[in-house]
Amino acid sequence: MTNYFPIHINLEYKTVVIVGGGHVATQKVASLLPAKANIVIVSPTLHNTLQSLAESGQITWKQKEFEPRDLDDAILIIAATNVTAVNEAVQEAAQHWQLINRTDKQSESDFITPATVRRGPLVVTVSTSGASPSLARKIKADLEEQFDDAYDDYVCFLQQARLMIAAKYDKGPQRRAALQALLEPNILEWTRHGEIDRREAYLQQLLMGATQ
Repeated sequence: MTNYFPIHINLEYKTVVIVGGGHVATQKVASLLPAKANIVIVSPTLHNTLQSLAESGQITWKQKEFEPRDLDDAILIIAATNVTAVNEAVQEAAQHWQLINRTDKQSESDFITPATVRRGPLVVTVSTSGASPSLARKIKADLEEQFDDAYDDYVCFLQQARLMIAAKYDKGPQRRAALQALLEPNILEWTRHGEIDRREAYLQQLLMGATQ
């Protein structure tokens, strides 16, 4: 079994080419959209969902059969057709500096895409390195329940609060104590219940040193 190195990569405005326009390609596009990648689909036909995204300009559709030059600008490549020969041609055309994922043959892939839970800046990924995709999906479902939608606002608040504390205190025990105090469980509960005033009041106390 391959021992994968987990990594979060910045794909903002970078080109990702997906060869194939069916159900699997649709799943890959859904996971790439939040990363703000420049997504290019190469396929003679397109799934209805992808058609809408192409019409709205969220992805680029090259309505054609695959050619090696379609990969010229790609950082990542996903071969997602149901034709083995096409996926093999994509793999052969990829340059050594380009990372490729073959959805039909994991053993020939440079990377795999894990099951992902996104809550704003919070990204939790799960992988069994291909041993059991069903288990990865189950764990993802458990995580989606544990980390509910409130975490989106909660993590954004923590992000802003951290910047404010860093601006207020120099590096040292006082800053560390204030940052640790941000993990007070009540902050998440206040967020869940819409008690934003209480959350903000707590942050102001932290900035004044009143809760340390």
